[in-house]
Amino acid sequence: MKEKEILLTVKERMGISELNEMQRQALDAWKSGGGDLVLYSPTGTGKTLAFALCVLQALKPPMQQLQAVILAPSRELVMQTAEILRQLASGYKVTPCYGGHDVADEKTSLAVTPDVIVATPGRLLDHQNRGHIDLRGTRLLVLDEMDKSLELGFEDEMRRLLKHMPRLNRRILASATVLYPVPEYVRLHNATTINMLGQGEQPSERITVHQVMADSKDKLDTLRQLLLTLGGGKTIVFANYRESVERIHQYLLKNRIDAGIYHGALEQQDREQAVAMLNNGSVTVLVSTDLASRGLDIDTVEHIVHYHLPVSEQAYIHRNGRTARIDATGHAYVITAPAEQLPEWVAIDGPMELDPAEKMPRALMATLYFQAGKKEKLSRGDIMGFIAGNGGIEASAIGRIDVRDHYSLAAVPRSSAQAVLKNLQNARIKGKKVRISIKSS
Repeated sequence: MKEKEILLTVKERMGISELNEMQRQALDAWKSGGGDLVLYSPTGTGKTLAFALCVLQALKPPMQQLQAVILAPSRELVMQTAEILRQLASGYKVTPCYGGHDVADEKTSLAVTPDVIVATPGRLLDHQNRGHIDLRGTRLLVLDEMDKSLELGFEDEMRRLLKHMPRLNRRILASATVLYPVPEYVRLHNATTINMLGQGEQPSERITVHQVMADSKDKLDTLRQLLLTLGGGKTIVFANYRESVERIHQYLLKNRIDAGIYHGALEQQDREQAVAMLNNGSVTVLVSTDLASRGLDIDTVEHIVHYHLPVSEQAYIHRNGRTARIDATGHAYVITAPAEQLPEWVAIDGPMELDPAEKMPRALMATLYFQAGKKEKLSRGDIMGFIAGNGGIEASAIGRIDVRDHYSLAAVPRSSAQAVLKNLQNARIKGKKVRISIKSS
């Protein structure tokens, strides 16, 4: 694709009229170099768009032949990257592959060879071994979050995958963390390195860090008081263990705080729905392990709460990276128990005085769950028209709509959700009866 066409598409479909310095440098280096590209830039600065621009610039017209593979270490990052490419790569087939859902659906999608595959390493290797895809013709490889993708636990998978791509002639490696040295088996060639980690205003400089002193080792009541003091705003609460996340989540629900939950033991669909409900305003708080610190597409997070101190500086950086993205500002709150010492890499801007309100405002929206999605030929437009035509509310009152493979979510005002659901119970969407319910957090 031509650069002028790419930038016009970025403006029209993503509302971005001007690339930032890192994105411009990456695209210029990619066009002029002819070799590989290594891109280091802080979390939240738009690395995904930067390498997506390079991929688009390298794509030849669609030819039912695999041209590029993008590997990411998590399902969430795969889905986010695939969505961005689908917005921008009109006319090209972009297929995401990741664990946690039916492999048969992906096999069907791969029956017609995509132009671009976005995948987790393990899932892509599984498809290769089953004969669902032939990677031998791949010319371009992107490794996103390469510090995670190339760490020792993934080495065997990555080595085997790269052996299936003997014709690679260009590579892009992207990360918020410097990886040195890059493993030899990646076979970097004539690489240009762009390192923006120490340049300009960093996201951490746009985050105000507050220390919140707990009265006891058990921090639950302090967390409740903190959330009541904040009074709303999209918030992610990080804890170190799944059991702690479950306990915090149940405590918040018991205290009538609209909270979602996110950790690795949940089914993929439950994790997707938790993020969707935070984005559409059906919950205001997401309680999570560090799994949510990378790769999630969450709009405008205002508050990050460290219920537990992170286990490392990198974990701390990635947690805080969920807020103050691009040019926004944000706040982080570190809850410390008596005698708990802060690591030297946690720089506090000041203590937080708690002044809790009597109760937490309820989330403004509620989520309708439709037991049908893309595979049942439903679109956002279908659901919007169905609710507006039958639900008894104006189209302008309907919030975000997310359509997945076999289910869909639509946000409606909480105050009218029960009435809307009742109005829809006997209606048909595209001539079919679909089971609908209100999704709880």
